[in-house]
Amino acid sequence: MRVELPALKAEIGKLLSERNAILLAHNYQRDEVQEIADITGDSLGLSQEAAKTTADVIVFCGVHFMAESAAILSPEKTVLLPREDAGCPMADMITGTDLALFREAHPGAVVVTYVNSSAEVKALSDICCTSGNAVNVVKSIPAGKEIFMVPDRNLAQWVAKVSGRPLAWWDGYCPTHERLTVDATVKAKEAHPDAVLVVHPECPPEVVAMADAVLSTAGMYAWCRRSPAKEFIVGTEMGILYRLRKENPGKRFHIASRALLCPNMKLTTLEDVRDALVSMSPVVTVPEAVRVRAKAALDAMLAVPRDAA
Repeated sequence: MRVELPALKAEIGKLLSERNAILLAHNYQRDEVQEIADITGDSLGLSQEAAKTTADVIVFCGVHFMAESAAILSPEKTVLLPREDAGCPMADMITGTDLALFREAHPGAVVVTYVNSSAEVKALSDICCTSGNAVNVVKSIPAGKEIFMVPDRNLAQWVAKVSGRPLAWWDGYCPTHERLTVDATVKAKEAHPDAVLVVHPECPPEVVAMADAVLSTAGMYAWCRRSPAKEFIVGTEMGILYRLRKENPGKRFHIASRALLCPNMKLTTLEDVRDALVSMSPVVTVPEAVRVRAKAALDAMLAVPRDAA
């Protein structure tokens, strides 16, 4: 028999307390998962916040590479990923072997790796970046250095344009953001002529070129909160609408396309969260040798000054 929602939420709360656990939910998770999370946010930000806590257990409602990031930053904590099959197609588009082969062929290149990647790939990188700080990271690299970005070609093309730095990139992409077409965007703008268009840099370059603002998920929350505009068309996974609407009750938000839905991000249910806490599984771990190297790439990113030029 299906447990009623209030009872299920109460059961999860009790289990979180008993396990000294913290519940993290990515911005693209189901509304009901975000509603009960201790912290909602983007992938790296969640791991950073969890590392600051005294929790013994991290329950990460997201996808596999995100749980790996939590394990990299909090090796002393148990990291649970309620749905072990929640993966990221873009992260899977490049392997450690792929990157090792590139490094052999380009020994002098600086490898900049988007945090939406596996621990194995991060460990073979010089520096990581988020969608919010990628331009700053690239600007911090000494002039004349060959720069190679992985795995997202769309983010890399946007960074090259904004930073003015020549880049090469891996031919990976986010299947969800890739589904936002120019045609769909034009139709959204026609349907909502007074709305401003805000898109994620993982979107195709021709869509990014149409935007009033190009921002990470965290950037979208802050920008939309500050903006005097009252209506927005949002070009990223539709899970972001939950918090945007919650934080801005006087403003209207429209998804740019109904195709902006990530099936992996929608896998995790409240039942999955409860079951993970009961069984204390599935556990995500990162081998220590890989963890140390991956953390070094993340630390290099965090050392970049905000005003890198």
